[in-house]
Amino acid sequence: MGVKILVVDDSLIMRKVIERACNICGYDSASIFEASNGKEGLALLEEHAIDLLLVDINMPIMDGVQMLEEVKKRDQNNNIPILIVSAESNKERIEKLSRYGATFIHKPFTPEKLMAEMEKWI
Repeated sequence: MGVKILVVDDSLIMRKVIERACNICGYDSASIFEASNGKEGLALLEEHAIDLLLVDINMPIMDGVQMLEEVKKRDQNNNIPILIVSAESNKERIEKLSRYGATFIHKPFTPEKLMAEMEKWI
């Protein structure tokens, strides 16, 4: 069974860019699930055993910070590696996310940068 990756980003284009980057990086056999906000992402986490989360910070309904706060409250999700893929530049928010064990990847990114970070966790 392949790796299960959850991509949470309000931009459909960015979700497709991340999916394409995963394919370029050799994760073309991975199951990639998509959500457009944190609330949808949490619902998918309930349905699937996710191996890696790629989350944007700034989203409507439930942003990435709120989502990660909820993820960390649930014991079954505590060990899921989290990559924050965002254009966020607020150092306080980035530091807060790093306290949740998240790794930050700044947009725009290269497929090689994404692959290097993903390989640390998968």
